[in-house]
Amino acid sequence: MSLRFYDTKTASVRDFQPLTEGEVKLYYCGATVQGMPHVGHVRSAIVFDVLSRWLEYRGLAVTTVRNVTDIDDKILEKSDNSFAADFQADEHYKPREEWFSLAYRFEQEFARAYEALGVRRPTYEPRATGHITEMHELITELINRGHAYPAADGSGDVYFDVRSYEQYGALTRQKIDDMQDAADSDPRGKKDPRDFALWKGHKDSDPRTASWPSPWGRGRPGWHLECSAMAGKYLGSEFDIHGGGLDLRFPHHENEMAQSNAAGHGFANFWMHNGMVTYEGEKMSKSVGNTISPEEMLALADARVVRYFLGQAQYRSMLDYRPDSLTEAGAAVERIDTFISNARYRLGSAAETIAATQVPEAFASAMDDDLNVPMALAALHETVRHGNASLDKHEDAAVAAALGQVLAMTQVLGLDDASGQQNSDASAEHEVLDQLIQAQLAERAQARAAKDWSRSDAIRDALAAAGITVLDSADGARWTLNN
Repeated sequence: MSLRFYDTKTASVRDFQPLTEGEVKLYYCGATVQGMPHVGHVRSAIVFDVLSRWLEYRGLAVTTVRNVTDIDDKILEKSDNSFAADFQADEHYKPREEWFSLAYRFEQEFARAYEALGVRRPTYEPRATGHITEMHELITELINRGHAYPAADGSGDVYFDVRSYEQYGALTRQKIDDMQDAADSDPRGKKDPRDFALWKGHKDSDPRTASWPSPWGRGRPGWHLECSAMAGKYLGSEFDIHGGGLDLRFPHHENEMAQSNAAGHGFANFWMHNGMVTYEGEKMSKSVGNTISPEEMLALADARVVRYFLGQAQYRSMLDYRPDSLTEAGAAVERIDTFISNARYRLGSAAETIAATQVPEAFASAMDDDLNVPMALAALHETVRHGNASLDKHEDAAVAAALGQVLAMTQVLGLDDASGQQNSDASAEHEVLDQLIQAQLAERAQARAAKDWSRSDAIRDALAAAGITVLDSADGARWTLNN
C-alpha cells in the first residue's frame, strides 16, 4: 500500500503516512446552516466520505469530524431580515424565525440530504455554539503569544494580528500586502485592515441570545476561530487531514492555519480541497438562473444516480452539470445493477453467500493515487464487462469472483448506502412491476411450450413497446428496463 494525496499547502502530491500508525484523523468543513444544501456542500461531503471509506478499506481506523456552523453573520441576517423581499421569494422562508430555530431547521435539511446520498455520519459533528469555552482558551493563548489583540475602540472585538505571524499566507502562497482586506467586522479597531476577527463584540442590533460573556465583553466567535477550536477539541493539536471546498482556501483555511500554528499547534499535516460544481461550464448563479440543487436532482433521479454523478469526477477537478448528466449517470448505474442482478439470478442460492471481497488491483491503484475515482470507475465497469462475458459463457466461478469485486467497489464508493424515500418508493414500484411482468413471462413461456410463436412474439413485442427487454437464456426468461 502506498497512499498519495495532493497537499494544497505544498502544491504537490505527497506520500501519506498517518501521524499515528494505523489511525487517521480527518476534519472537513461542514455547512453554515443558513439555508438549504447546495451541490457544493453535497459534493464536498461525498468526496470526504469516499476518502474515509477508502482509508478504512486500507485497514486504517478513521476518526472524522465535520462541523456545523450554527452562528454566523448570514444566519443572523436571514433571521433579522425575515421580511426582506429576497428571502420571501425563497420557498423555505419563514417569517419571524429565531436565529437558532432557522439554524437548526436547515441543519436537519443537511442531515436529510447527506443520509439520502449515502454520506455516513462523522465520528463527531460538533456545533460551533457548543464550544465557546474552547474558543476563549484559544483566543487567550493567541493574545498571550502576541498574535491577537482586543480592539482599542471599546467594541469588544478581538483580532488576529496577521503581521505578527511571519508565515501568514503560506497555504495560498500570498504576500500580505497583496491580500484583500478582511471583511468580517468593522475595521475601526484594527491595526491592519487584513486582521480578522476572532471575537465579535455584541451589537445592540443583534439579538442578545446570539452572544456569550467573555473576558472581552459579550459577543460571539469569528467564523475562522470556530473550526480551529473544534478541530483541536476532537482531534488534538495536530492531525492528519483537513479538507473542504476549494472556495474555502482563502480566507477561511488560511486563517485557520495561521491562528492554530501561531498558538503552537501543528494542526493539519495535509490540506485537501475539492473542486467546484458548474452548470454547462459556467459558475452557478441564482441571478442567471443556471442552478441545480441536490433537492432538484433527487426529484429527477434515484439517490444512487445522484451520488454517482456527484462523486464520479477526480475530487480536485471541476464537476460540470448538464441537463443530460443524470441520464448518463443513470445508465452507468443501471449497467452495474443489471450485472449484479443477472449474476445473482445465475448463481441462485449460492449468491447469498457471496459478500464484498477485495477490489481489483486497478481499482486499488487508482484510489491510492490521490483518490482517482474516474480510473477506479473504469476498473469497476471493466469488471462488470468481464462479469457479463462470464455470464454468457456460463462460467459460474468467474461470475462469482466478479460479483464479489463489484460489491466491494460499490461499497467503497458509497453507492450501496444512498437511500431516501424516493428509493423506497422506487423499490415498491419495481416489485409491483415485476409481479405484472412475471405474469406476462409465464404466459409467454406457456405459448412457447405450445409452439405458439405468434403469441410468444406478441407478448415480447408488447413488453418491448413499453420499454422492457426480455432476456432469454437456458435458465429461463428475465427482463430489464431499457435506458
